[in-house]
Amino acid sequence: MIVRVLGSAAGGGFPQLNCACAMCRLARSGAPGVVPRTQTSLAVSADGVRWAILNASPDLRQQVTQTPALHPVPSASVRNSPIGAVVLTNGDVDAIAGLLSLREGFVFDLYAAEPVLEALAENSIFKVLNPDVVTRRALVPGRPIRVLDDLIIEAFVVPGKTALYKETSAPDFGTRPGDTIGLEITQPTKGRRVFFIPSCARVDDALRTRLEGADVLLFDGTLYRDDEMIAQGLSQKTGARMGHIAMSGESGAIAALASTRVARRVFIHINNSNPVLDPASPERRAVEAAGWAIATDGMELRL
Repeated sequence: MIVRVLGSAAGGGFPQLNCACAMCRLARSGAPGVVPRTQTSLAVSADGVRWAILNASPDLRQQVTQTPALHPVPSASVRNSPIGAVVLTNGDVDAIAGLLSLREGFVFDLYAAEPVLEALAENSIFKVLNPDVVTRRALVPGRPIRVLDDLIIEAFVVPGKTALYKETSAPDFGTRPGDTIGLEITQPTKGRRVFFIPSCARVDDALRTRLEGADVLLFDGTLYRDDEMIAQGLSQKTGARMGHIAMSGESGAIAALASTRVARRVFIHINNSNPVLDPASPERRAVEAAGWAIATDGMELRL
């Protein structure tokens, strides 16, 4: 199995267009090791020929252009693509906006949980995905599906919330089961297990049990501290309010998953405010000392 990180940043990318925070300034100044990142998306393949995209980021066109394995095959018909499936973990803008780049006759299967499929159906702009060639398929948590013949993907509900544009005044903002899911990807012939969980509000016992023994975990690394954006004057929301667990702290991801056996653990979906984007920062050193890597655009994992 090949897993390629097309984009590793949270919504808005890095540096963010309208942000002059310390990290964005470092990126624009060309500080050593502080590299720009596009918004989170993965490409997964069993054979390096046919690919599934996990989350269609707003930067998908750029990401595909920069990835030769995802280019059309000259020997095939004039219009073709090795992308045969797109799988969504939520309905956030940074997970679905890239679908609009797949409108020019792309032939693929689109997989998402029912709440996300409903959100797409409610917005007529997504009708540019021609239903004659784009089949929308519901992901049912706990029910594995075969994708591109060679990959098995199972969705499972993780703690989170509904997309920002879908929030209501209800105590849980109108969140429904399936608004936020994680994905377990396996290749039957290899027996390897990869998890992709770019949004997660907290780690519970059920999640720890599921992750036990995983080969690769790509996990929500949006913020280093829960109050990070408040402290930097970027927002009045904590990470928990946004549906994202912090990396650090007693209830953060590092501590919560410390005793869970995972061969390789990688933080992805990194917000522009997160100091781990600077490889010289003490926060980055602390994360790496705990056994975690920080995803970068173009990172490739082969299992």
